[in-house]
Amino acid sequence: MDNSKLARIVVFEDKNIRREWDEKSEKWYFSVVDIIDSLIKSENPQVYWRVLKKRLIDEGSNETVTKCNALKMKAVDGKMRLTDVADMETLFRLIQSIPSPKVEPLKLWLARVGYERIEETEDPEKAIDRAMQTYLKKGYSKEWINQRLKSIEIRKNLTDEWENRGVKKGSEFAILTDDISFAWAGLTTKNYKKYKGLKMQSLRDNMSNIELVLNMLAEASTTAISEKEKPETFIKNRQVAKRGGGVAKVAREKLERETGRKVVTKENYLPIPEKQKRLKVKY
Repeated sequence: MDNSKLARIVVFEDKNIRREWDEKSEKWYFSVVDIIDSLIKSENPQVYWRVLKKRLIDEGSNETVTKCNALKMKAVDGKMRLTDVADMETLFRLIQSIPSPKVEPLKLWLARVGYERIEETEDPEKAIDRAMQTYLKKGYSKEWINQRLKSIEIRKNLTDEWENRGVKKGSEFAILTDDISFAWAGLTTKNYKKYKGLKMQSLRDNMSNIELVLNMLAEASTTAISEKEKPETFIKNRQVAKRGGGVAKVAREKLERETGRKVVTKENYLPIPEKQKRLKVKY
């Protein structure tokens, strides 16, 4: 099971911390401004980080600053923007330069995150268990969680198939995902999120059971068709994606005729996001 999408945002004392796992180095990279925002009360963590960088360079800590590379991460407005990131070793050095009573708890939290990733690498079942607990604390039902975890497995099968067909991660994956979504739901991923009033939140985390099932059907159908036909070009992969989504469209339209209700609605799975239970990390 690929749990990377579940784990790209973690929470420290009610603050979202963006992170990315690098398979090559086997390290987590965390957004520096998110870490700063969790430690201090600043109206603009970006400005604080620029000032801190200059001070560290003036003090001769150039190495610490240069190790903070830039990665594209999803910003508050939903767009992918370059963000300074650091691994845990570099973060430990940075937070020593930030006067805050939260430094020690954050160090313990970062150490715990790293330890859990090692555990999950050795035993993937632990990643599934932690994902289950996270969703339960947010208020989701066990039935919905089981569907959501199954959807991750189906998505992984699809992306593996795309990789086998030579599809490139990133923009090409996004285009094919939009093709599937538009084929069955009549909305691209971006417009689907906009329709539900979502910004940084996960679209799939705000789907109903039926929406999840139909999306799973669309992706599983795309995988099955691709395995059979083995499309050799990106254009042919797009055609397969639209056909796979079309299978779920037929099911959606029949269900809507039987029930007299729209499957795709503006409702989120958890209707009042601001009242969702927040996951707090305590040690």
